[in-house]
Amino acid sequence: MLRKLAMRAFLAVVVVTAYCFPSAACAEFTDPRTYTAAPVGLNNLEFDFTHAHSNSSIDTSLVVGSTNLELNKGALSYTRNFGVFGHFAWINASVPFASLNGSVASSNFSGSSSGTGDSSVEFAGLLRGGPALSAKQFATHKPTPSLGVSLTVTIPTGEYDADKLLNLGSHRWSFKPEIGVSYPFGAEQKWVVDAYINAYFFTDNTAYRGVEILHQEPLPGLEAHISYNLTPSFWASLDTRYAFRGETVVDGVEQQNAQQSLIVGGEGHWSPNSHNSLNLVFAKAVVHSNAPAYTGVVVKYVYTWGKGYK
Repeated sequence: MLRKLAMRAFLAVVVVTAYCFPSAACAEFTDPRTYTAAPVGLNNLEFDFTHAHSNSSIDTSLVVGSTNLELNKGALSYTRNFGVFGHFAWINASVPFASLNGSVASSNFSGSSSGTGDSSVEFAGLLRGGPALSAKQFATHKPTPSLGVSLTVTIPTGEYDADKLLNLGSHRWSFKPEIGVSYPFGAEQKWVVDAYINAYFFTDNTAYRGVEILHQEPLPGLEAHISYNLTPSFWASLDTRYAFRGETVVDGVEQQNAQQSLIVGGEGHWSPNSHNSLNLVFAKAVVHSNAPAYTGVVVKYVYTWGKGYK
């Protein structure tokens, strides 16, 4: 009996893992200052490394030991800035590579997976406050409040095996539309407040546990960020994200597992010169109902180049 309960608990964790950990969608923030202007014609090559840990009993109806999940993920991304009808816009493509391990405490149930995760493509642009400027023109541009929109499409390119307990791929598509507002203020506009509204929409996983259909309701989210320029080359931020709903249905049976999560964290951004930048992000779930008790650290390195950019 205990063996069956432990297996049920671990499978319950996998339901959450499938839509939280491969892309860390439940925990990673949209970066502060995402919807601010930058020169057109620039290219960004970014490498991210994420280490995340979750230790929680996902299915509260089961009296079993806690579950341990550990994720190590690297991601390679490319971003191109350009102009559309006189407005600043960009496109970003990302491919992750990850290792995921999990186990149920006080039992012999464990699993692991490593390989490629689900790729993503983001299309974004500023509707206000972001004219399409060359690097030379942008040098004299003063920051103004901006409004932007984006759509991120996650493509099921990750490795998925219905017979495995843990998978890096989710075997389904997801779509994340987002609206963002950025407002600089204060002396020399060193302060920036950002607010984002977004939601994840999912197609069905038609091979969940091999023969079942996993359906998930939309997962809306709200984010707030406040950042400050400590020096011309370094800024730091405080970040928060709240997500809710996202119930799952397996073969027509509602799982009664609506999520509620509140994640807080901080980010530091350092640019020693115009071509290189380094970000350090920390995030922790302080509220996690039917969602992982997540703690994660992300290190990001970005190399920037383009015509006229010095």
